[in-house]
Parts: sequence; structure tokens; C-alpha cells
Amino acid sequence: MTMIKTDLKAQDGFFFELTPDRVLDAVETSGLRCTGRCFTLNSFENRVYDVELELEDDSPTQKSAYHQNRRVVKFYRPGRWSKSQILEEHEFLGQLQDREIPAIAPLVFPRGGTLQNTKDSQIHFALFPKVGGRAPDELSDEQLLRVGRLLGRIHAVGASQPAHDRVKLDPQSYGVKNLEFLLSGNWIPLEFQGRYQRAVEQICTLSQAWFDQAQTQRIHGDCHLGNLMWNDWGPFFLDFDDMVIGPPVQDVWLLVPGRDSEAIRQREILLEGYRQMRDFDESSLRLIESLRALRYIHYTAWIARRWSDPAFPQAFPHFGSHQYWNKEVEDLESQLEWIKEIKRP
Repeated sequence: MTMIKTDLKAQDGFFFELTPDRVLDAVETSGLRCTGRCFTLNSFENRVYDVELELEDDSPTQKSAYHQNRRVVKFYRPGRWSKSQILEEHEFLGQLQDREIPAIAPLVFPRGGTLQNTKDSQIHFALFPKVGGRAPDELSDEQLLRVGRLLGRIHAVGASQPAHDRVKLDPQSYGVKNLEFLLSGNWIPLEFQGRYQRAVEQICTLSQAWFDQAQTQRIHGDCHLGNLMWNDWGPFFLDFDDMVIGPPVQDVWLLVPGRDSEAIRQREILLEGYRQMRDFDESSLRLIESLRALRYIHYTAWIARRWSDPAFPQAFPHFGSHQYWNKEVEDLESQLEWIKEIKRP
């Protein structure tokens, strides 16, 4: 156990201190040649870079969504996913691409496989094509229909086979286990600890029966508008890193997260497009408020788990403050009231 902790600490040090030289060295060690141009891309969970390659054939090609000599290199955070879990993400993306569903699947390295390790720290990294596009601030009704159809196609593939090693999205994994982590690490101030714990436990208890009845499968897991891009070929989703086994409604509500009448109308348009591709379990809509609550809990635990990463205290300066925990407790207690209003199964 000591050896594992030591190795992980060494990997964290390498991961936190990734430099362009180290990035380029990793890419070239995998069998590719770089021009030396390397740009950091926004990502909290992993480290992601835009790298320019030297290509033997630089002749003009047919117009494509892909940049011919640019690649996105993704270094996976040490200790988060096992090799088998990452490869399940890659397998899902490859299956989507095989069915001509817009998805950015990892490329095969010159020496084979879609996953390599850095030579010194053994951090996993993968190579993706660089794809142009823009993130929409909001979706028109026609765009909602198109995204609904796309999501239905993605979920049809997701349901075609299981993922044995990915996390299951339910009250135990996203609620109870995160609560245990926060309590054991003394992350919650004593003045808020009792209220926070009671709210989480009641949310998980009330929600469990619905999750027991829900159909689950491979889904995107973090399917908000920030992970949706649009280009001349239409919409496509980015970042399947949070792929989980969960109810399909998780991806639906994140695209249209509101509660008001306009949000309900937009969600129905999204589902209209979805139903053109596959059936949707209407009873799963009652999970939305529980899923929203679990996302709050998981997000707080995610920040706490990453606090040793120098990027996180800078990005979340108010984390841990009185104001932060007061809002978290109030939000969860409000969610609990929403969940109580939903008809029991």
C-alpha cells in the first residue's frame, strides 16, 4: 500500500508540473514527430494540450472538420480511472464513430492502441483529432430537435453493451460515498455538518427506490451545453471522460436544466427529437431533482478530492468558507423539499 501511495504522489508531481517540453517528449516517444508548437487547453480534471505535428504528406486535403496537422493530447489525472476504465471510454467513442455518429474518438498511436504511458511517471495519455466548432449559448427549437436525435442515437449505442468497470451513477456512489469522504476528511465545518449530513442522507433514502426501478446504461454523464459543440457538419459532444452507467435522463436534464415552463417546453422538444431515434422512459423524469442534488454533492467532493492540485485553490478561492457551506446546505435542503413533493413510486 505504501508503494502505491508513493507512486501516486510521484505521478501527481509530474502531472501538476507538466510543461510543453514534457508534453512534446511524451508525444514523440509514442512515435510521432512534433513541430514544437504546444498550447494548453482549458481542463480542470485532466491536462489537455493542442500539439502541432510534422506530417510527411502536407498536401491539401478535402475539407474536413479535422485539422490535418493538429492533435489534442489528453493526460489523464493519476489515480482517477484505471486503464480498463479509460479503455471503456475509448471503446464507446469508437463504437459511436463506427456508426457514423459525431464523436471525437481517440486515434491509434503508430505503435498500436489508443492509450500510452509517459516513460517516467507512467501517466496515461491519449491522442485525439483537433476538431473545430463553437459552443452554443442557447439552443433554438430546431437545434433542440437535432440534439435530441443525436442524443438518442448515442444512447442507443450506449445501451448495446455494458461497461463493467465504469462508475454507476446512483445515490450510493454520488451521495453516500461522497458524504463519507467529506466527513472523514473533516471538510465540513462542525456548524454545518449535522444539517448537511441529514440532507444528504434523506435525499439518498428518498431517491433510492426510483433508481432501483430505473433502466441504466452507458451515458455521457456530464452532458451540459459546455460539452456541446457545433460546426458546419452539425452538433457533436466533447469530453466523455465522465462516462458512467446511469439513467439516460441524466444527459437530458443537463442539456435543459431549468424548472420553469420554458425549460419544460424546451425539454419536451429535445425529447421529441430523442424519441425519433429510440424510446424514452417517461417515468425517469422524476429522477431529475434527485440527480440535481447528487450533482451538488458530487461537485463538492470533487473539489475537495482535488485540493492538492495547485490549480484548484486558485479556481475555487471561496471553497470551504462559511458562505460556501451555508449555500451548499441551503441548496441541498431546498432540493430535499423538491424531492419530497414528487409522487412516491
